[in-house]
Amino acid sequence: MKDFLLLAKRYISPYKKYLILNIFFNILSAFLTLFSFALIIPILEMLFHISPQHYEYIAWGNGDFKDVAVNNFYYYTQEIIVNHGQSVALAALAAMLVFMTMLKTGTAYLSAYFSIPMRTGVVRDIREQIFDKILSLPIGFFSTERKGDVMARISVDVGEVENSITSSINMLFKNPIMIIVCLVTMIIVSWQLTIFVLILLPIAGALMGKVGKNLKRASLEGQTQWGVLLSNIEETLGGLRIVKAFNAESKVNGRFKRENEKFVRISNRMNRRYELAHPMSELLGTLTIAIVLWFGGTLILAGNSSISAASFIYYMVIFYSIINPAKDLSKAVYSIQRGMASMERIDKILKADNPIKDPASPKPLPEAKPSIRYNNVFFKYSQNWVIKNVSLEIPFGQTVALVGQSGSGKSTMADLLPRFYDVNEGSITINGIDIRQLKVYDLRSLMGNVNQEAILFNDTFYNNITFGVKNATMEQVEQAARVANAYDFIMESENGFETNIGDRGCRLSGGQRQRISIARAILKNPPILILDEATSALDTESEHLVQEALDRLMKDRTTLVIAHRLSTIRNADLICVMHEGEIVERGTHDQLIALNGQYKRLVDMQKF
Repeated sequence: MKDFLLLAKRYISPYKKYLILNIFFNILSAFLTLFSFALIIPILEMLFHISPQHYEYIAWGNGDFKDVAVNNFYYYTQEIIVNHGQSVALAALAAMLVFMTMLKTGTAYLSAYFSIPMRTGVVRDIREQIFDKILSLPIGFFSTERKGDVMARISVDVGEVENSITSSINMLFKNPIMIIVCLVTMIIVSWQLTIFVLILLPIAGALMGKVGKNLKRASLEGQTQWGVLLSNIEETLGGLRIVKAFNAESKVNGRFKRENEKFVRISNRMNRRYELAHPMSELLGTLTIAIVLWFGGTLILAGNSSISAASFIYYMVIFYSIINPAKDLSKAVYSIQRGMASMERIDKILKADNPIKDPASPKPLPEAKPSIRYNNVFFKYSQNWVIKNVSLEIPFGQTVALVGQSGSGKSTMADLLPRFYDVNEGSITINGIDIRQLKVYDLRSLMGNVNQEAILFNDTFYNNITFGVKNATMEQVEQAARVANAYDFIMESENGFETNIGDRGCRLSGGQRQRISIARAILKNPPILILDEATSALDTESEHLVQEALDRLMKDRTTLVIAHRLSTIRNADLICVMHEGEIVERGTHDQLIALNGQYKRLVDMQKF
């Protein structure tokens, strides 16, 4: 319960208005329920001729309000019987019962009506918080998390929290109000019977509580396994080409069936325990009613009871009215347990620490013409150093290329510059300012990226090129496309710049996707450019077109290039050869060839 109250404090506070209205109509519904049931007494007395008493009208204010109200109600009923007959009086009471029930159901609907914006609003807020957090977390966080599991948390787990909130509203406000009002009325009707009832109810409650003891743990296992299933589906969809190429359908299918079967076993165990709540509470409630009926009926038959038979039936109706809220209360406890399990998984994202933070007193952006310097940089992802004591300077307007075998640290060097990760030792400066002293947004606004894998979105050419650039004109977009050698194939598509390119640009060739990425970087017009193997996955003709676009893009910019195809960086101002996290050779192409070292060996291998 403590965890839930913290959840309520975090998310329900902005919706106090709806909460107050919900509570108000719940209270009103509870009182109308009792008043409608109160009409049963005169109906029963008329039908069975139980009350021969004659009533006289009493002026309001002359005595206890409750006694005057009951007396005058019976007086008017008596007058209807005298003047119009018992049948008409019975019809009038029945019509009043229908009217009171209509008011009761109307207020019950209004209580639910005002709870809906609160419930959906909380869910919206949680989803937005998760998505904001996902965007703010560093790339390193997702190297240890399955994408499918993250998707499960923002969808299925948030749905469980919504169900938990619905149940909790009923548990804290609707059902307790009904139970309290009914108990107070029962005490007024017969305090002796109510004491007997209050001895029985805690025993029944304790038995029901045992059922939900382990539900939270089982629910946590179920949601975790659902995340594994989603990850499995996401990986299969992303790698479907490889699955089919290697005839691995049976292997992938078998893995999915094993995980799915595990999820089914967990779900069966969890849902069986959940479904046990209703029949168990039904049985215990009926057993309690039977005991009270026997005890009270025995007193009335023996003539030892302080209430009449009609009042006893009214008492039993009120008592029965407690059973449904009590059952809902027990089911709500289980729903809250499931919601808390889901909230634990959501909090794993929401409370994740982001080491890439803005400084307390950020420095302004460096002036134009940025130059970059790596100063004795050390970096590791976990245990082993990936970058070891690297120093490198990239003056403004120059192009520095990093080459070397896979795993030598080239891409890591590029990732450190926009602070996708922070260095462990040493520093990276732009115009002498440590990049950790700049706002992350300001730092990244200086840079444009073109990667080996062109990351595009399921949107139009126009929206992909203008991605991250505000207030771009059509003329600027067209010019960027021309510079990137993309204008012609864009205009040949069915709707020009408004043509949708499909998921990840699947309707385009590799060279076309890369040229759209370059157009996006050109439109941003950054002073610093990072090219991470931008042409390595292209055929010769596409490489020529892309390289031509890159040459235009790199003009008058500070550029860091990572390349496997050494022909693309022949004209770089400086080429650094990396090996096991260190720069082992540096110089121009001709200087490195003359050294007859690792660079010369790489060139010879590519020539071969």
